[in-house]
Amino acid sequence: MSEPLLHIEDLHVEVEGREILKGLNLTLHVGDIHAIMGPNGSGKSTLAYVLTGRPGYEVTRGTVSYKGENILDLAPDERAQRGVFLAFQYPTEVPGVSIVNFLRTAYNAIHADEQKSAMQFRMYLQEKVDLLEIPHELIDRYVNQGFSGGEKKRAEILQMAVLKPELAIMDETDSGLDIDALKHVSAGVNKLAGPDVGILLITHYQRLLNYIRPNRVHVLMGGRIVKSGGFELAEQLEAEGYAGVAKEIGLSEAEAREVEAVEAR
Repeated sequence: MSEPLLHIEDLHVEVEGREILKGLNLTLHVGDIHAIMGPNGSGKSTLAYVLTGRPGYEVTRGTVSYKGENILDLAPDERAQRGVFLAFQYPTEVPGVSIVNFLRTAYNAIHADEQKSAMQFRMYLQEKVDLLEIPHELIDRYVNQGFSGGEKKRAEILQMAVLKPELAIMDETDSGLDIDALKHVSAGVNKLAGPDVGILLITHYQRLLNYIRPNRVHVLMGGRIVKSGGFELAEQLEAEGYAGVAKEIGLSEAEAREVEAVEAR
């Protein structure tokens, strides 16, 4: 077995003095698609932010190894240069900056040995637009300004196609999407998946996994991964909810009810 693309061991993380992740372990190899599922407040987005270096998330214990390198001391841009990418749950608007200029700047910053002129980048970007079947006019609009939820998420997938990450973390990519937008975004992810990239899908609902099939599903609950399995685990969560898994792993009735209450919010 080759060295893991991502190896997380006993990860503990605090936010404003409150412990969110409490001993998380995870191993992902290049070419894998893993799904992290869990109730609201379980630490899914915290995991995404820690992996990409967002300030305010304090690692108190544990290690995160990416391609054999400890990345916890690296700045966010250094992680991006090494091939780590995050598709945001709530992409930010950047008024006055067109998508094409934003992506060219990001591409040249990450691929220092592969700089592209404005014309070269336009041709490269057009290939990705055609691949993902994205309306061409989108790339000349300001980043996410006035975009629908589906347009924002498709722009995120376009970023992924352009930047060619080795580790793509997708935080609640299905959030705020209607079924047609979900199909478009999922089709884009499937086109970009392959033997050269590992994908970590973070989602609350099973519906995303009907379109992007992971080869491994993990349940994150109480700051830890409490159960892992194949796609059948996602189907179990759809049928039983997270409270069913909570009871299965031995949480008390009170703890299981708390999980049910969080799901119902």
